[in-house]
Amino acid sequence: MRINGEISPQEEEEKGEVKTVSLSIEQPQRLVVVGYALTSKKKKSFLQPKLEVLARNKGILFVAIDVNRPLSDQGPFDVVLHKLSGKGWCEVIKDYQQKHPEVTVLDPPDAIQHVRNRQSMLHDVADLDLSDCQGKVSVPRQMVVDKDPSSIPHEVTKAGLRLPLVAKPLVVDGTAKSHELFLAYDHFSLSELEPPLVLQEFVNHGGVLFKIYIVGEAIKVVRRFSLPNVSKHELAKVAGVFRFPRVSSATASADDADLEPSVGELPPRPLLERLARELRCRLGLQLFNIDMIRQHRTKDVFYVIDINYFPGYGKMPDYEHIFTDFLLGLVQNKCDKRAAT
Repeated sequence: MRINGEISPQEEEEKGEVKTVSLSIEQPQRLVVVGYALTSKKKKSFLQPKLEVLARNKGILFVAIDVNRPLSDQGPFDVVLHKLSGKGWCEVIKDYQQKHPEVTVLDPPDAIQHVRNRQSMLHDVADLDLSDCQGKVSVPRQMVVDKDPSSIPHEVTKAGLRLPLVAKPLVVDGTAKSHELFLAYDHFSLSELEPPLVLQEFVNHGGVLFKIYIVGEAIKVVRRFSLPNVSKHELAKVAGVFRFPRVSSATASADDADLEPSVGELPPRPLLERLARELRCRLGLQLFNIDMIRQHRTKDVFYVIDINYFPGYGKMPDYEHIFTDFLLGLVQNKCDKRAAT
């Protein structure tokens, strides 16, 4: 029998030409060990069985880090993946990075802290000029309030912010409370809010938000339903502060919804690639996502309204393939650099 035009061993024997065929058996690649320190909630959402099975098939082993033991006594690790808060843990990671430069730590504690504060997380976006990438990206006008609630109406008037305003907790600490949103329609109701918080001018965006997942150089965009537009008529008639459940969650997926093209069309790819590249560099992070909206009735005016470190990747389509390829790439790049020196 011929396979792909080749002569089979049986035919060779019939011709009296018996050839010795040497079979090369591939040696198993070295296991890539990823130590992880995650909250129980993050571990459950991220380390799903489908990820662990694929990782094992690709030669990646996830190993839990015991936070009650010295980190240097554990491993050895190729990569350390972490999302724990607290000054003590930050010091542990910084010390480990200094003693083990051969290990890739995802991500530096100081860089993570930068995006856990809503006052600082958008600074790097505000400084960007992406006008040559098929769109414009900016951030909504905002202010931080950390004083007595009764001073908020005066501070808002003084700053010249326009209603309605989105109120968000100042610190993003991974709790459900840190993702709560309030929409304030009038100045009097602002005193009902609880500082410290960020007040952000609400931008009408057709009720759709683009969640841009970043995993190293990989970019994945999904649509999520968001807060609906607020009309001038509604603003004139409605008063008070309204609490909204967490928007943009996976249950609010708008990917299969019948959306107007002007609302649902994804941001231009060149814009996303440049934005992701710039923020990776400026923030010093590999794992984050960007919440972006398109200003209603525009095609290319976008606003970044939030940045989240190590988001819910388990909700991202094909996350297990993207993440395992990313981990393998990290280790390979490190090996290539060592070989070049």
